[in-house]
Amino acid sequence: MARYANDPEAVADRYLQDYEALPNRRAATVWPLRRAFARSLRDADPAFVLAMARALFRKRANPGHATCLLMLHKQTFAILGEKEIEEFGQGFDTWGKVDSFYRWLAGPAWLKGQIPDALIHRWARSGDRWWRRAALVSTIALNVRSHGGYGDTKRTLAVCEILADDPDDMVYKALSWALRELVVHDPDAVRGFLEKHDRVLAARVKREVNNKLATGLKNPRRT
Repeated sequence: MARYANDPEAVADRYLQDYEALPNRRAATVWPLRRAFARSLRDADPAFVLAMARALFRKRANPGHATCLLMLHKQTFAILGEKEIEEFGQGFDTWGKVDSFYRWLAGPAWLKGQIPDALIHRWARSGDRWWRRAALVSTIALNVRSHGGYGDTKRTLAVCEILADDPDDMVYKALSWALRELVVHDPDAVRGFLEKHDRVLAARVKREVNNKLATGLKNPRRT
């Protein structure tokens, strides 16, 4: 890596070459590469790593490369704010891309106070379905222990309130996910939300969340 030390574009190209050389694109194969690259950059200045992530974001349609590098490089993650999060959140057009970025990067940045509640609420009120989904997916980090979440009823339900009656399937599926993750921490608050919004919630949301409340599963098997 030494000969690329002053050239983030070259480091990005080297990463992509190694990625293309992988025998397959399964998570068990891709993640070791990502972790190895993050380790190789552990002493790099965050500005350099951020520049490399920007290069990856420009060069590949898959935002997972930049997302995971920023997540794994702790010094760089720590400097991310509203400007950077929105920069890397542009142009998503599938649920997979949205969920990867907002679950693993924007959500944890929100959890740590690096971006404000007002930003998430602005996304929730967007005319773009993917930004609205992003707002809900960002709540996941608040409630999932593997992300450091401790359970945040107030902030989670504030976003869910904005989108309770959204008819878009990409949005109400994310609403179900957000509420189901909160069930673990505050089932009574989730029950209250379902009761309050019963007339406007999508049938799928009510079914999946009630299943979670009753059985601990989204879709329990029938016997």
